Amino acid sequence: MVSIKDIAKYCGVSTATVSKALNDQSDISQATKDMVRKAAAELGYVVNTGARALKTNRTFNIGILYAGSEPGLTHEYFSLILENFKSTGEAKGYDVTFVNNKINGNFAGYLEHCRYRRFDGVAVITADYTDPEIEKLCSSGLPVVTIDYAYGSCASVVADNALGMKTLTEYILKQGHRDIVFIHGENTEVTRNRINGFYAAMVAAGVNVEPSMLVESPYHDIESCYVVTRNLLKSREKPPTCIIFPDDYSYIGGYRAVNEAGLNIPDDISAVGYDNIRMSNVFGLTTFDQDSASIGRLAAEKLLMVIEDPKGYKEHSVVIGRLMERKTVKPIDHT
Repeated sequence: MVSIKDIAKYCGVSTATVSKALNDQSDISQATKDMVRKAAAELGYVVNTGARALKTNRTFNIGILYAGSEPGLTHEYFSLILENFKSTGEAKGYDVTFVNNKINGNFAGYLEHCRYRRFDGVAVITADYTDPEIEKLCSSGLPVVTIDYAYGSCASVVADNALGMKTLTEYILKQGHRDIVFIHGENTEVTRNRINGFYAAMVAAGVNVEPSMLVESPYHDIESCYVVTRNLLKSREKPPTCIIFPDDYSYIGGYRAVNEAGLNIPDDISAVGYDNIRMSNVFGLTTFDQDSASIGRLAAEKLLMVIEDPKGYKEHSVVIGRLMERKTVKPIDHT
C-alpha cells in the first residue's frame, strides 16, 4: 500500500508537506498541492480512514439532513445547494452522507443516527424546527449548520428572501405596474419573509396592499398554481397587470391558465417567478436568482469551521441574490 512517505520521496518533499497538501492546508502553495495530489493519484494512494480517525478523533464524514416535504431534492434550488455542499466537502476530504431517523430499519431519531454513523457534523437543509427530533439534534452540541433558516446558536446560511422579493417587486413597480397579485407559497419562514419584502416595496411606492392581492399556492406545484391562477382570473372583471408566481416551476401552471383565458404574457399580463432555474431562461421569464451555488459552498465551509472549532463563534450569514430581467414584464405608461 502506498504511504505518505512514498509520495514524499516521489515528489522530493517532506512527509509534513505531503500531509498538509493532501489536507489542503493554507501554508502550502497551490502549485505544491497540485504536484502532491497528482503524484498521489499516479501512485494509487488511498487515505487510511481508520488511522486518520484514530489520530484526529474524526471520521471525516458529515451528514446532510433534508426533512422537508415534496418536491424535496428534485427542486433545482435544493439540488444545487446539495451539489455545491457535497463538492466543497469532498474537496476538503470529507464524505457526505444523508441523515435519516432509523438504525437497522428501526426508528432511532436523527441525533441517534448521527451518533451511530459518527458524523463529525451535520447540515440541515430544510426541516420543521418545532419537531422535537430536530430541536434535539440542533441543541446536542454536535456541529450543525442550518440552511435557509437561522436556528438558535447554530451557524446558518440563508438567502435574503425579504430583500429578494422587495427587489423583484420594486422592479415591477418601476415598470409602471400597480395592480399586482402575489401568489405566494404556504406559511413558512421563507414565505413570511417574502411577503414582508412585497409589502415593503408596495408601501414605499405608496400602493395600498389589498387582501385580494395575496393568494396562496404551494411551492413547486404546477397543477395547484394552474387552478389558483385560473380562479383568480375568473374572479375579476379585469386581470391584474402583473402576477408574481411562487417560483419558476409553478409559473408553468400559471402560464397555462393565462393562455386558456385567451390572454398573453406579457402583452395582457406581466409575470415573474422566483429561483432562476435553468428552464426560466428558455421561457424568457423575469425572476430572482437566490445564488443557491454560493449557499451550498458557504454552508459546507461554515460547517467545517465549526467542526474545527466547536466552541467558536456561530455566524449567521446571508447570501444576496440578483434580479434576472428577461421578457415577461411589459412596461406600462400611465401618461
